[in-house]
Amino acid sequence: MKLKFSIAGPEDAPTLVALHSAVAEDLTHRFGAGLWSSPATERGVLFGMKHARVVVARQGKRIVGSMRLQTKKPWAIDVSYFTPVKKAIYLTGIAVLPTMQRKGIGSALLEEATRQVLAWPAGAIRLDAWDAHAGAGDFYKKCGFREAGRVVYRSAPLIYLERVLLPEKANLP
Repeated sequence: MKLKFSIAGPEDAPTLVALHSAVAEDLTHRFGAGLWSSPATERGVLFGMKHARVVVARQGKRIVGSMRLQTKKPWAIDVSYFTPVKKAIYLTGIAVLPTMQRKGIGSALLEEATRQVLAWPAGAIRLDAWDAHAGAGDFYKKCGFREAGRVVYRSAPLIYLERVLLPEKANLP
């Protein structure tokens, strides 16, 4: 499957709302209501664009996946669990259209994240995932991320994962 990656713009907001809402609906249908059940809003998508690099995967002109890469640590991340690096990039809000899942799009997004983070430059990609049936921890591990810890933050069971980049260059502080 041929994918093109680009940075999302405000014109992509309605499509991203539909994408993230479809993922929330699909997870709720498969796993029941949970922290993953909230539909996206255009205001939230635009806020994400303002504070992060929103990368979209396109098949032709159709957006089939997206993710946010940001330098600011998300509220639920405790950095003490992770490998110390000079600079880390946080991956949030990754989503693939439910009808397009299990076709390599999520893996391709993670590889694109690695390319972008290496060019940033940064020493690691960090993320959290729900530590529940609807969580994607096993997927991230299959894609080369390592578990850094498990926590409960504001009643949300989370698994922290990271991919340390260029360890041979000792990007440590």
